Amino acid sequence: MSITIGQIDEALQEWAPSGSAQSYDNVGLQIGRMTAEVTRCLIALDLTPDVVREAQEMNAECVITHHPLLFRPLKSLTDSGLVSSMALNLAESGIGLYAIHTNLDAARDGVSFELARTLGLERIEFLSRLEGSTVKLILFVPIDHIDGVRDAVFSRGAGKIGKYSECSFSHGGTATFKPGEGTKPFEGEASGPRESVNEIRLEVEVARWALPSVLDAAREAHPYEEMVHDIVAVEQDFRNAGIGAVGNLPAPIKLGVFLNEVCQKLENPGIRYAGNPDSTVQKVAVCGGAGADFIGLAHRVRADVYVTSDISYHRYFDVMGSGGDIEMALVDTGHYESERMTESLLVVWLRERFPEIEWIRTKHRTSPVQTWIAT
Repeated sequence: MSITIGQIDEALQEWAPSGSAQSYDNVGLQIGRMTAEVTRCLIALDLTPDVVREAQEMNAECVITHHPLLFRPLKSLTDSGLVSSMALNLAESGIGLYAIHTNLDAARDGVSFELARTLGLERIEFLSRLEGSTVKLILFVPIDHIDGVRDAVFSRGAGKIGKYSECSFSHGGTATFKPGEGTKPFEGEASGPRESVNEIRLEVEVARWALPSVLDAAREAHPYEEMVHDIVAVEQDFRNAGIGAVGNLPAPIKLGVFLNEVCQKLENPGIRYAGNPDSTVQKVAVCGGAGADFIGLAHRVRADVYVTSDISYHRYFDVMGSGGDIEMALVDTGHYESERMTESLLVVWLRERFPEIEWIRTKHRTSPVQTWIAT
C-alpha cells in the first residue's frame, strides 16, 4: 500500500497541529504535492546543500526538516542564492520538502520533551502551557443523533484534556422552534406551528486551531438545517501544547557535574553558563532552540537550572539577585545541540506509524557553527 505526503501530514497534524505553530512561522509542506507517494524519506534538522545531495543520491521522494527552508518570501526561484537554489534543486528533482518547526516545539513529547529526556530528567511536564488556546463548544442535538455528532467531533480532535481523549459533558432539555417559509425542519413543516424537540446539550473542549474542522464535522453529522451552537472562551490553557519542559534529575547533583553531562549528552565540548559549579541542582527547565524569552518562566517554577540556547549577553543578568548572586543557573548549549535529537525523535515516531517507508536520519551535521577549543 502506497503512502502519500498527505497521509504523513495527517499523522503529524495529530501530534503537532500546524495551528499551534507561532504566528511568524511557516510549517507544513513547502515544496511538492500532497498526493506524491513516499517510499524513502530523509530527516534533518536543517536543509543544506549536503542534505539535498544526500536525498538525491538515496532517491528519496521527501525530506522532512525541523527548521523551515522557506521562512521568508522568495522574490525569485533561481540558482543565485542559497535558499532559492536548494528549493529549485528539490523541485527539479521531484523531492518534496516538509517542515515541522514551532508546532513540534509546542507538542507534548516534542522537541523540548526530547531534550529533557536526553538530559535524564524524570516527571517531565510543560514549562508553560499555551495561553488562551482553548474554547468550549456547546452543541444542541436531538437525542437520537447525539452519538453520531459526538463521534464526529471527537474524530476531529475535540474533547482532549491532558492525556485523556473523547471527554464531554451532556444533559437533556426541550428545544422549541417555529419553521419559517421555505425551511426544511427536522420536525414539522415549513410555515407550520411551533414545534418542540427533546435535545441533548453537548459540551466539549476544543483547541482554537482545531475549531473550524470540528465545526465542519459537527455540521455533517447534525440533522438540523441550522445547527445551533455556542463557542465560549474559557480561562484555561490547552494541556497538550506548551512552551519548554521541566522535570527533575533522579537525585541532586553539583552544577559542575551537570554541566559535564550536558556536554557529553549533547556532544558539545564547550557551553556557556552562569552559576556556581559547586551549587546543587535537581529541578531542571529546558527549551530546545532559542528560549531566552522564557528565562522568567523557568525562574517562576523555581528551577535550579535552565537549559536553552541563543542567550544574549545581557540576558545572563536576568538570573542575578539584588546582591549579584545567581538565583538560577543558566546554560546555553548551542542552538543545533539543543535540537539535534529532533532528527532521531522524528525517525522513531514516523517509523512506528509508517513501517512501509524507509526513514533515514541524515549523516550530516547541518549546523555551520563550530567550537574552537584552545590548545
